[in-house]
Amino acid sequence: MDEKNPQSSYGSMGTEGPGPITRMKERITEKVTDAKSKVSDFGRDAANKLESTRETAASALDSTASSLQAGTNRLSSAARTAADSLQSTANYVRDTNLQGMMEDLRGVVKRYPGQSLAAAAIIGFLVARGFRSSSSD
Repeated sequence: MDEKNPQSSYGSMGTEGPGPITRMKERITEKVTDAKSKVSDFGRDAANKLESTRETAASALDSTASSLQAGTNRLSSAARTAADSLQSTANYVRDTNLQGMMEDLRGVVKRYPGQSLAAAAIIGFLVARGFRSSSSD
């Protein structure tokens, strides 16, 4: 190594072109840029898939609500209330885009933080249990 120029052995910008450190930095920058792009594409694809399933979910809720409403003559008012709630949920899912749902969810969490935390814990438990049971099959 040249004591007057400590970078000379590391490949400075001279007649030989960029040194190994510069090339490594460029490769890392390229990899980071590629990773950012892939994460962005994945997020966009996931949002598009969720958006495309809204109508299917709303139709399923409509169908369930209709079935319950058809049988409410024999059922109690609780079933009628459940059917009406399902119908309202179907309309909400059909009429509200993903961004609107997220904004509504944020509002509910701000208004009811304790209940939201409890609901998140229950949902997390159920999802984890579902993954555990599906992996043991």
